[in-house]
Amino acid sequence: MAGTRRTREVIFAGDLDHAPILDDIIDLADEQKVTIRELSRSKFESMTRTDGAQGVLAMAQPLRPTPLEDLLDPERDGTLPFLLLLDGITDPGNLGAILRTAECAGVTGVVLPRHRAAHITPTVTKTAAGAIEHLRIAVVGGLPAAMKTLAQSGIWTVGLDAGGDRSLFDLPVADEPVALALGAEGPGLSRLVRERCDTVASIPMAGVLDSLNVSNAAAVAVYEITRRRLEASGE
Repeated sequence: MAGTRRTREVIFAGDLDHAPILDDIIDLADEQKVTIRELSRSKFESMTRTDGAQGVLAMAQPLRPTPLEDLLDPERDGTLPFLLLLDGITDPGNLGAILRTAECAGVTGVVLPRHRAAHITPTVTKTAAGAIEHLRIAVVGGLPAAMKTLAQSGIWTVGLDAGGDRSLFDLPVADEPVALALGAEGPGLSRLVRERCDTVASIPMAGVLDSLNVSNAAAVAVYEITRRRLEASGE
């Protein structure tokens, strides 16, 4: 329970073995006056919408998207914007993995297109392992228009694509606001998004294969930018 939105109810499967984490969940729910229910395994499974449910289900208020404008300014501690633009990621597992990496790496906001892309579903939520409770996520009508807004706010956009004209490891992104654009599985960056990028970079490949899964590519790219930002700040 991250405290970012109200949890209405916590439901347990009736056949769970005792574990300390269950006691912690019950204590937190009781502290916040959240209703607790126990159901038979069959009824519990009928309520879940993910594979391999682990026996605990929380019913919470829906996530509220963050306005794009709220992602454009530095954080209260002075951290410059580090945004992730996801151009038509359709696989929920990939989206969840990307969001988990983004939160761990210090990304300050994520921008998702409203159409032809995965959004926050139970599968995404489970794969993200809590990241959606801490990341600010904006949903926009189209990424190209959002990128124009970013440019007007002084945010430099880097597209990541196998056909990029420079190496990811040569980007001067350490001391300025930056947005990283990632393309969909297979097609990569859409034409308009690619055209709106200030530069398009690729991850150098030293093996026989010439590409990475989008979530793995996201992890490499996000942490390369994070490494440079930390070096620039002396951390």
